[in-house]
Amino acid sequence: MTKATYWLEHAWLGDRVEPGVLVETGDGRIGAVRTGASVPPPGAEVLRGLTLPGLANAHSHAFHRALRGTVQIGSGTFWTWREVMYSVADRLTPDTYHALARAVYAEMALAGITCVGEFHYVHHAHGGTPYADPNAMGEALIAAAAEAGIRITLLDTCYLSAGFGRAPDTHQLRFSDGSAEAWAERCAALKERDHARIGAAIHSVRAVPADQLATVAHWAEERRAPLHVHLSEQTAENDACLAAHGRTPARLLADHGVLGPRTTGVHNTHLTDEDIALLGGSRTGTCMCPTTERDLADGIGPAAALQRAGSPLSLGSDSHAVIDLLEEARAMELNERLRTRTRGHWTAAALLRAATADGHAALGWDEAGRIEPGALADLTTIALDSVRTAGPEPRLGAETAVFAAGAADVRHTVVGGRRIVRDGAHTLVPDVPRALAAAVEALR
Repeated sequence: MTKATYWLEHAWLGDRVEPGVLVETGDGRIGAVRTGASVPPPGAEVLRGLTLPGLANAHSHAFHRALRGTVQIGSGTFWTWREVMYSVADRLTPDTYHALARAVYAEMALAGITCVGEFHYVHHAHGGTPYADPNAMGEALIAAAAEAGIRITLLDTCYLSAGFGRAPDTHQLRFSDGSAEAWAERCAALKERDHARIGAAIHSVRAVPADQLATVAHWAEERRAPLHVHLSEQTAENDACLAAHGRTPARLLADHGVLGPRTTGVHNTHLTDEDIALLGGSRTGTCMCPTTERDLADGIGPAAALQRAGSPLSLGSDSHAVIDLLEEARAMELNERLRTRTRGHWTAAALLRAATADGHAALGWDEAGRIEPGALADLTTIALDSVRTAGPEPRLGAETAVFAAGAADVRHTVVGGRRIVRDGAHTLVPDVPRALAAAVEALR
């Protein structure tokens, strides 16, 4: 990769905002960071506004983007929403999924997201018949991320049952490999690339029988790969787990060796005090997805208590009701304010860490999420002169970014030292709205 020097008008360096920062990049990484550069030197690429490390979207279901708007008619619950979601999954093919994911990942780049964790479980053709390439759907997602210019951790998901002791239903046959052993064999054929890493996921304790949880955990452990799991998103799941196993989902995962510092529980909404202690004590991460959790009426998870117990926090846009990591960060704090009727549970810097360094760590990209020598050269620049962000002093840039800015304020996105978004326009996907509209229309 070619070398480039970026002049950052203002940069968030983890604990402070610095004006006039030079970032030298080469081979996709940051070579040097120099402060005190009041004007851009000749030849430097200028990033005006506040530059953050690239944002990490730690939980995505790309095909859910096709549901935006259509699921807001009438009333219902998570379970009625799920039936509409299944109808979209039924219409996916490798080609239509590639087109949709490419557009969705381009939308993420426009929102300052430089890395996505794709929780991927639509593996096979109708009836569960494997494609000629058993990983055709996963490969479509990996290719889509490359074409949109962002990094991806493909969290290939084990999904075997419709519930405790129940075979997959008609919709879920596409998701199932039949056994955890067959899932592991298929996943072993997936190869990492410069922009792509392979992780594992357990869809949920209702979707993977208890006696097969350890197989997925062992696969991830052998590869030192991230392992994610939907955890206690719904009280109905907790009740069913207690009825089947006499213990909570978190305890069931702990008893089968799933919890640990490379594991992330997604949502973690309805937890007991013992669950929180299990997750925190094992350093299992928590990925909060506030815009989806409120859209689906899931509830407000105990994020603050989990972090106090030792669980690192990350953020995801999940169903893509909106794609805006700054809104996810803001919503986590504001949800906690509503729940407790007090303010100030996280600083803006702590919320940005969840959206950057800790999010990347949850996806197995520990070398990303910081503006420092040796880190991946992934940057996101937020405008400080929009109608939402104008006014506050630049030194309050972190507060402005989290509590006022949104995806529409992202001006530039750099991935591996290469400008992917320039002045609010995607450089690789010329017309992202048109690409999204065409991809969604193809699934109707």
